[in-house]
Amino acid sequence: MIYLDHNASTAVAPEAIEEMVDALQSGWANPSSTHDPGQRARRMLADARHRVASFLGCQPAELIFTSGATEANHMAVLGALARARNPAPAPGAVGGRTPGLLGLATRLRAEGVPVDLIPVDAQGRLDLAAARTLIDADVALVSVMGANNETGVLMPLVELAGIAHAAGALMHVDANPADRQDRLPVCSLRRRSGQRVGPQAAWPKGVGALIVRKGIALPALLAGRQERRRRGGTENTPGIAGFAAACERAARTLSADLEQVSRLRLRLEEGLRHGLPGLHLYGEQAARLSNTCCVRFGELDSELVLGRLERAGVVASSGAACSAGATQPSHVLLAMGETDTQARAGVRLSLGRDTTEADVQRVIDIAVRHIGPLLAAAARTERTGAPAPQRLAAWPCPRWRPAPGCRSPSKREAVGGMRWTATH
Repeated sequence: MIYLDHNASTAVAPEAIEEMVDALQSGWANPSSTHDPGQRARRMLADARHRVASFLGCQPAELIFTSGATEANHMAVLGALARARNPAPAPGAVGGRTPGLLGLATRLRAEGVPVDLIPVDAQGRLDLAAARTLIDADVALVSVMGANNETGVLMPLVELAGIAHAAGALMHVDANPADRQDRLPVCSLRRRSGQRVGPQAAWPKGVGALIVRKGIALPALLAGRQERRRRGGTENTPGIAGFAAACERAARTLSADLEQVSRLRLRLEEGLRHGLPGLHLYGEQAARLSNTCCVRFGELDSELVLGRLERAGVVASSGAACSAGATQPSHVLLAMGETDTQARAGVRLSLGRDTTEADVQRVIDIAVRHIGPLLAAAARTERTGAPAPQRLAAWPCPRWRPAPGCRSPSKREAVGGMRWTATH
């Protein structure tokens, strides 16, 4: 199997696993306890904090360990807004948003908090002119992704920080610093409310971090004495130890890893473009993550494409959510001006440090062999006006299962040379 879904999650680094096992064996006690086993765990936690802070370019005291990105984002956004309410709701601006941040924005709007969404252009780049218009003295917080996890397009953090700070607003960045080639230091963005980091740098799930600039006090979401009274709950010492080990590995290998995956991504895009004339590449003219290739194969539904690739041994993902057998259009692609059909067709191929040249060539060959005939059939359909076969692309979905009480098939359709069984 060739795994091309590293933006969703990636394998934990061996160094991280080794340190986690050691922490489970020798640092299992509660680091808040005053006895010797507890103090051993506390020293392990302090050591990990210094190592992670060194990699992220912040002070150890500015680092808050969390259970992951979602908690860190909520801590930053809700904490910053609570800090700014005196007592009226504080407006916020969101740009380059993830589903999690969009969900939080929807919740805040329902509670009466004004929230503006900063638009993007057709390449997925943040509209800085619109940001200048939206971000004024009434805005308390600007929240933005470091890079879009679907298209890989990098957000203009320095420029946006300048706009936010000129308006007197705090800025929150939802980012994985190991993804950025420019390795933008945390301390270069002044008046920063927070930055969360996530699992794509080969550290374990269930652990994350929020960086809060010195001098900015955020109300704690969970009361407790841990993390300088900023985040209640016993720290996940084994996970944090693994986090630190993965950060140190990233510090050693990051430049070489980025260079390798960037070269392989360009090779992948070149091969797909040459072998599949109907290919559309998202964010082609924008600065992007080294490893992320988001494409559309004509207007073929992503579930059809992903199903064909998986059966041939290639695992990838789409930006759309498969729910009850119906693929929803990607909100990211819709924001870039795509139609509903096109926004259901996006496929994300995200490479990792273990991806090889042979893997890339194999993916190209498989895509040409299995997706090429579907594109040809779609082109013939467009010329002749016959019913388009890709209409059944997501039905049944590769993860589809018969509903309770479902009887024998009532209809059969030929899709791209394969027999599909469709039931009411």
